[in-house]
Amino acid sequence: MKTYRWIILGILGLPLLAIGAFFWATNLMADAQAYRSPLADTPPAPGEALGSPLSRRVVIVLIDALRYDTSLKPEVMPFLNELRTQAAAATMHSRPPSFSAPGWNTILSGAWPEINDSQPFNPPDFDHVRAFTQDDIFAAAERAGLRAAVSGYAWFEGMLLNSGVDAGFYTRGEDAAADRLVVDAALPWLTENYQLILIHIDQVDYAGHHEGGPRDPRWDAAARRADALLGEIVSHLDLEQDTVILLSDHGQIERGGHGGPEPVTLVEPFVLAGAGAVPGNYGDVNMVDVAPTVAILLGTSIPASNQGHALTDMLTLSPEQEPAIQEALKVQQGQLFAAYTTAIHSTARIESGEVVSATQAAMEQARAGRLGRERVWRNVLAAFLAFTPAYLFYLRKDRKVLWLAAGALFYLAIFNFRYAILDGRSYSLASVEGETWLIVYTATTAAVGVILGWFIPMIGLRAFRRSPRAAAEISLGYVWFTLYLLALPVLLSFALNGVTVTWTLPEFYTLYIGLLSIIQSLIVAAVGLLLVGASASVGQIYRFVLRRFVLHRFVPPETND
Repeated sequence: MKTYRWIILGILGLPLLAIGAFFWATNLMADAQAYRSPLADTPPAPGEALGSPLSRRVVIVLIDALRYDTSLKPEVMPFLNELRTQAAAATMHSRPPSFSAPGWNTILSGAWPEINDSQPFNPPDFDHVRAFTQDDIFAAAERAGLRAAVSGYAWFEGMLLNSGVDAGFYTRGEDAAADRLVVDAALPWLTENYQLILIHIDQVDYAGHHEGGPRDPRWDAAARRADALLGEIVSHLDLEQDTVILLSDHGQIERGGHGGPEPVTLVEPFVLAGAGAVPGNYGDVNMVDVAPTVAILLGTSIPASNQGHALTDMLTLSPEQEPAIQEALKVQQGQLFAAYTTAIHSTARIESGEVVSATQAAMEQARAGRLGRERVWRNVLAAFLAFTPAYLFYLRKDRKVLWLAAGALFYLAIFNFRYAILDGRSYSLASVEGETWLIVYTATTAAVGVILGWFIPMIGLRAFRRSPRAAAEISLGYVWFTLYLLALPVLLSFALNGVTVTWTLPEFYTLYIGLLSIIQSLIVAAVGLLLVGASASVGQIYRFVLRRFVLHRFVPPETND
């Protein structure tokens, strides 16, 4: 009776686990997409304009998804590499998630995705584009009485809805034909009374998603066409008076795709040429450094949520401008620090030193302090749930456990062999082709894997020759052992990130692997329930066939002698 009780509980637990995994996975994806900055409703107030612009006009050319290594190829991008020789050039670094929406927001606001309140995984459709809630360089230009224009992908229209854009051209196209329209719309602005212009070229990103990625020759072809468009744009500028900034929002992995924390997706080119620029190679800069640098070039206020350094070494500043800029940064950073620590209910102390570095270190300390307090109980619970089953399995020292473990490990090998080896996918959002794709791909792979893995303990323990109860018990043990192994990355993500995404962005590697394991657990539990029922039925069929066709043949019939 005791054995039956555990079997019944194990069977009843599988649909409950599947239902729980379904709601956890769907809510986790929805909450991650709906993430809001702690400053979403309480942005810091902007400061005073810097005045004394260094440039008549700043033109930002954003070549979407342009990888840094691609930008260095003179045979692919000859104009850009010639421009580098007379520009302030650097290697720019960004942070995950490496999608366009958070990248654009970071470039224009100077705030990292955790604070800038962008949609972490891009808008789900054109009707649900989140407008900037944090101050940005276009809003700063409006406050300074400057005129601004944007030509690019349609998301910009919704994002900059409240940011003071005077003229705009927006397209839903992403290919070379769309880029031609984008540039044609922007060229007249370059000789008119506009002081801030953003031109977004999208065909490199299109090649990454739809034409094989950076490993395909069509990637370089797209970059070559984008380079020609850049040359056309610059030919309409007077670099004695105007400034052009060339940059990208993210890179792409070799097979195409982005969004995760892979290093190649987080390194971009940065080239600043023309009025106000001091040519040279400046090593490494951060994406958040762009907005305060543009503010100096135009003489506007520094965006209020800015977390970056003004790249003053690259600029031709007068002796009076440098201390004025540092004072403006000190005020801006102080207001940001106060707003952020109040919003997350955590404290820290700004140490002495360079103002931006010291303030950002203190903000990170405040964030780490709150995270540390939240993680204490999660770490204890996750460790208990992870090690207790392993210890109980160890105490049993049962040969049957080894077969169950072999089947579960075989399942993991099957799933990951298809995922990482056959399909060459990385364990991050960069390999995700969409929410529906993730569910369908994971479900089909997990279903095949759990069925194949099931045969190992069933054959190894000769479950088909046993009673229906014994066969069901072995199947149930295999399914729950598999679920235990899948629970380990889920528990790690829980310990680091919590049940779902709340006040801070998660650690993206562990979050993705945890989400992948939750979806697998749903399928393993559902298919496992069918396998438990099938094991008893298969055992009965096996014994019937054995008695009817095998034993009957070799065992002589009874006689009446």
